[in-house]
Amino acid sequence: MDFESDVKCYSCESQRAVPYMQAVDDYTGRPGTFSYVQCADCSLVYQSPRLTMAKVQDFYDDAYLSHQKKLDFGALTPVVNWALSGHDRRKAELVRRHARLGSASHVLDVGCARGTFLKHIRERYGATVTGVDFKDMRQVTDLEGIDFRLGLFYEQDFGDATFDVVTMWHFLEHCYDPVRSLTMARDHLADDGVLVLEVPDLGSLSFKLFGKHWPGVQAPQHTVLFDRRSLHGLLEKSGLRIVESLPWGSFPPFFYFYMGAAFKLNKGQGFDIRNHLPSYFAAQALTFPLFAALHKRRLAMQAVICKKA
Repeated sequence: MDFESDVKCYSCESQRAVPYMQAVDDYTGRPGTFSYVQCADCSLVYQSPRLTMAKVQDFYDDAYLSHQKKLDFGALTPVVNWALSGHDRRKAELVRRHARLGSASHVLDVGCARGTFLKHIRERYGATVTGVDFKDMRQVTDLEGIDFRLGLFYEQDFGDATFDVVTMWHFLEHCYDPVRSLTMARDHLADDGVLVLEVPDLGSLSFKLFGKHWPGVQAPQHTVLFDRRSLHGLLEKSGLRIVESLPWGSFPPFFYFYMGAAFKLNKGQGFDIRNHLPSYFAAQALTFPLFAALHKRRLAMQAVICKKA
């Protein structure tokens, strides 16, 4: 594999780091070991060495759910589609905590994948929507009504355009230059615009339980892992003011517990979600009361809503 060595800390640019953990590709079972280190100066955890950007794209193929051309799960396809549409509704609810959505709104989703969130925002609220992804999603799904931009977010030319809402749903942990991406988002926020982002939480209970097999690691695609402190530090460094910080998000925390247990049992041999859908939805239904009662605890992820500093 093609690796970049001597990666600087994404937050403070220090080159002083100590080993943190060794991880594998639990999702597909591809061979290889990926090293994460912790900055000795600011404590951020990131991958070093890391795959080159050209090489890591190989891991965003048809096995990556959000990039698949067709979601076909047989008889359970309607259930999966219902779950995914609920996910988009919960994203909108997070946005609406601090932003109004309507026909005058312009929403940008960074790492938009198949664009389902933007489609929901456009259809439900009449907003103008723009999406960016480094994979050509026009070959994957119908993006009609979405101003789709192909490539790295911080290399896009939006001119003097501003957005009322910028969202990053599980994007930042994939980014090779998160400060640059956050600064770009800040520069294109309207004066009263909001940035809403969600990432896995390294300080969560699910990470403590599953360690290197935690789904939030997702090596090698996840190049940086945030706890609450390191995420807040990165946002402030990027000129953003935190309006609200939540120890939960739009994504169901049960997923992290189910997948973490499966990954730990499989020990890096790969995982096909299709073979687990009946047991996944059955277990989710059985444990729903527990997760409903605990969903505001630090179970799996964190969401932060920001404005310009």
